[in-house]
Amino acid sequence: MVKVVKFGGSSLASAEQFRKVADIIHSDDSRRYVVPSAPGKRFKEDTKVTDMLYGCYELAVKGKDFEKEFDAIKERYNSIIEELNVDLSLEKEFETVKACFIGRAGRDYAASRGEFLNGKVLAAYLGYTFVDPAEMIFFKEDGTFDSPRTLKAVGERLATIERAVVPGFYGSMPNDTIKTFSRGGSDVTGSIVAAGTNADLYENWTDVSGFLICDPRIVEDPEPIRTITYKELRELAYMGATVLHEDAIFPVRKAGIPINIKNTNKPGDPGTFIVESTCQKPLYTITGIAGKKGFSVVNIEKDMMNSELGFGRKVLEQFEKNGISFEHMPSGIDTMSIVVHQSEFAQKEQEILSGIHRNVHPDLIDIESDLALIAVVGRGMKSERGTAGRIFAALAHAHVNVKMIDQGSSELNIIIGVHDRDFEKAVKAIYDIFVVQRL
Repeated sequence: MVKVVKFGGSSLASAEQFRKVADIIHSDDSRRYVVPSAPGKRFKEDTKVTDMLYGCYELAVKGKDFEKEFDAIKERYNSIIEELNVDLSLEKEFETVKACFIGRAGRDYAASRGEFLNGKVLAAYLGYTFVDPAEMIFFKEDGTFDSPRTLKAVGERLATIERAVVPGFYGSMPNDTIKTFSRGGSDVTGSIVAAGTNADLYENWTDVSGFLICDPRIVEDPEPIRTITYKELRELAYMGATVLHEDAIFPVRKAGIPINIKNTNKPGDPGTFIVESTCQKPLYTITGIAGKKGFSVVNIEKDMMNSELGFGRKVLEQFEKNGISFEHMPSGIDTMSIVVHQSEFAQKEQEILSGIHRNVHPDLIDIESDLALIAVVGRGMKSERGTAGRIFAALAHAHVNVKMIDQGSSELNIIIGVHDRDFEKAVKAIYDIFVVQRL
């Protein structure tokens, strides 16, 4: 069995955390390929190394002295090396990084050095081979990820290496400059390494024991999700549930490799398994609840709009022209509603409304603002009768007015629109009806 294990910044923030990580890796001989993030925060007021590197580079670009700030970064790594008693010096690497900062190697290069240096430390501590992802994770000329070339290169490079540390977050462009994924991209690197090596499992170690049914800032100590499908995760991640970088799903999903989200500080917890499909029945009808505030709804009314060829296209064309994407589009026979991010729409609302009037001559256009969207997601909803009824009964009992309803054809999720002010109350009411009353 082959496992790829990725450890987040909080898992590698200090020497104490490094010891935990080493214990986890050595406890299972199948954990052969390790993907580390840069050191994260050691305590609440601390600064992540990636942010320290960004700050240093900005000073370098402006021609200002950054010696003090760079020394602070060196101290973070050297203190870990000393406490772990590792026979390693990073002085050459530090000098190279400093010279590249002065030479304006780019923000991506600057950010990537956090993972690069941490990978050097972890490889030395574990006794594993260090492999620079710039040698096998590739981006195209336009900056998009080159999946076929990368997966082939990863498979060939690691086939001859029994155990390796591959830093997360970055790869290389055709001109050999460094290119990073978006923030949190070490998750993506782990997924790529898992797919490229045809691993049996991708373990993603962080500071939480997997996904929770809903946001613990809204519901105190919510129940964990033991198993979730890729489709369910996609729905929840889209609506704001963030434990895993959403782009990390695609490489392993295509390869049929499950993901296990685990807690470095509680390695005995089962965590959450993310799978393609499963015959296991969920404990609750719903798998998870997630949502966001700050939406607006453009309601359009016109008699016989359903028989007017191209009506929807002409309406959406106005949003496209103004660079506004829509989130949802519930509709009726003579009505059509477009849900958009309020902050983006507010800057272009009059141009869009004027364009709609010119294009389709509606009877009425009305805008509602300060709307929150809540996604109730679950594969168990297909086989359970009365799910929507229970949701609306719970919201009515909590005195929450439902402004919008949108259910996908897959029956995997129901989207509910409520006032921003009712968002937290609505999430609690839905959690209570499906989870608390089930316990």
